[in-house]
Parts: sequence; C-alpha cells; structure tokens
Amino acid sequence: MQGVVFLGDRKLELREFPDPTPGPRDVVLEIKASGMCGSDLHRYRAPFVPGAVTGGVKRSDEPVIAGHEPCGVVAAVGKDVTEREARVGQRVMDHHYDGCGACKHCRTGWTQMCLEGTTVFGSAAHGAHARYMKVPVSTLVPLPDDLSFEVGAAISCGTGTAYGALRRLSLHGDETIAIFGQGPVGLSATQLAKAMGARIIAVDISPERRALASEFGADVVIDPVADDPVSAIRDLTGGEGAHKTMDCSSAPAARAAAVRATRSWGTACYVGEGGDVTLDVSQDLLRRQITLVGSWTFSTVGQAECARFVSERKIPVEKLFTDRWRLDQAEEAYRLFDQQKTGKGVFVM
Repeated sequence: MQGVVFLGDRKLELREFPDPTPGPRDVVLEIKASGMCGSDLHRYRAPFVPGAVTGGVKRSDEPVIAGHEPCGVVAAVGKDVTEREARVGQRVMDHHYDGCGACKHCRTGWTQMCLEGTTVFGSAAHGAHARYMKVPVSTLVPLPDDLSFEVGAAISCGTGTAYGALRRLSLHGDETIAIFGQGPVGLSATQLAKAMGARIIAVDISPERRALASEFGADVVIDPVADDPVSAIRDLTGGEGAHKTMDCSSAPAARAAAVRATRSWGTACYVGEGGDVTLDVSQDLLRRQITLVGSWTFSTVGQAECARFVSERKIPVEKLFTDRWRLDQAEEAYRLFDQQKTGKGVFVM
C-alpha cells in the first residue's frame, strides 16, 4: 500500500509500505476517510529531526505514515480480539493514541495522558493517510450508522477536540462565547456551541474563514486586524466581556485577547497547540477572578459522546470539508491547507 509521509520543511511524498497484519490484540482498519488537522501543519512545516517533539508530540525515528483522524471499517482482527470488541465490517473511528492500558489515565480513556508514555498515531506510529492502518482494539470507537466516514474522521480529532473544550468550559445556552481562530477546530466549536444554544462571537484574520463562521452559526464575526477584539467583544456584551472564551489559534495575541475579553468570574480555554502567551497575572486573572483552563483533545468516552451529540442534533459537520482529496494529491492538498484560509481537508479512499 501507499502512505503519505512528511519529510519536513513542507515536503512530503507517497511511499510504499507492506499491508499491515494484526497482532493478537490489534485490528486492521480499511481507512475510508482520513482528515487533515491543523496540528499536522506543525510536522509538515518543521524540519524532520528523529525523535524530536513538534507541536507537543514526539516524532518517530524514521518518517511514518501521517494522519491522525482515522475512520473506516474493520478489515481484520487479531486472534485474541473478541467479537464483542470488534468484528470485520464494523464501522469505527479511532482514538489515535495508545498507552500502557493500566494506569489511571488509560483506564478512564485518556491514553494520551498515560503515565508510562503515549504513542500518537501519525507522529510516532503509522497513521491514517493510507489504505490500511493497524491499531490496538482498545482504541476503537463505534461510528453511528447515520454519520458518514468523513464526519467520523472529523470527530476523531478536530471536531472532538472542540467538543471536549466546550465541555471543559461547561457552556450554557444563555451564555456568550467568543471563539478565537476559525480553522477546523474553531469552526467545529462554532457549530457545536450553536447547537448548545449559545451566542457566538467568532474571531479570525481570514475573511474566508470569517465567512465560514457566519455560515456555521456565528452571531457576530470580528476581524482582529481591523478592530481590537477585546473592545469589540466588550461593546457587544454591555461592557462586561464574554461569559466564556476559547482560543483555537495558538497565536500569542489571540491567547492574551481571549483572557482579556472574558468577563469577571468567566472562563477562558486554550486549545491551540504550541507557542506561548504573556499575561499580566494580577490584572488579567486574579483581580477579575478569571478561570483559565487547558483542554487537550478528548477521551474515548468523550469521542463517543461527541459522535452521539452530532448524530442526535443533526449537526452538519460535513460542511467543514471544503476540500476532498485522493492520496496521490497529498502534495497539493497540504500546500493549500498550509495557507490556512480554507475549512477542513480530507482524504477519501
């Protein structure tokens, strides 16, 4: 089979790999859709350094197949996998992390926080930008019958990450939320927050992405280049600021603005990976009683919960996908995605 590998410095190629075979507690997925995530750009852009940590994720010693938003059907199962755990032909998403399976984090579905160390598929082990992918059976999350493989791929990282952050924020329907960054995660947050009943202020430097945010349910969009977002958000909220804010951009200015645009006793959430931020702790946090939280993706339970929420509320997550690609178009696909003006891209097998 062929798989996409990142060579660093915005270079990639299709390489030949043997079709995987399952170990005793593994399954092989036939990938139907493999999403492109903003965090892929960290590894796409950076020089390839074996074992380096890029975007908060450790790389393998050799280039591996990229892609950490897998969705497909079970093609083969290992000899110790029971039918209750997985069966050939089953429609599934994948929680793209593996851990020890025994620590307190693994046992609650948070394998990315494993106390013994985590393997991230698509970074330290082969990912989903290929026809087949071998994963532990414990990483499988069922895909509801009414959701497409493309939607399942989105939930496997970007959309699931947005859902996890909104749950961390305990967003209520009578609240206003300001979402900084309207890439795939921010657009997902806009869609999901609208379904939760909240008023949404979307902030992005890209006119194309602001237009998408309006289409996806944002009540107001702000261009932070033309207008100071903190002042604009306060003007829109009677001078108080938003009840909740979320930064999906990782830009230092946006992170600071997200905190400063939060009203007293409100909560700000950081989702975007990498980078830093400078805050005046007294003025920005302490004296306004601000809660600042970080949110890193989701658990296996949270991924399944997100899928049910999307299914039950009939949320049109497929609208996130502005571009669909074949694997042999990977170079063009990532060149476009790197411009950060589009919605989400996905490889459809």
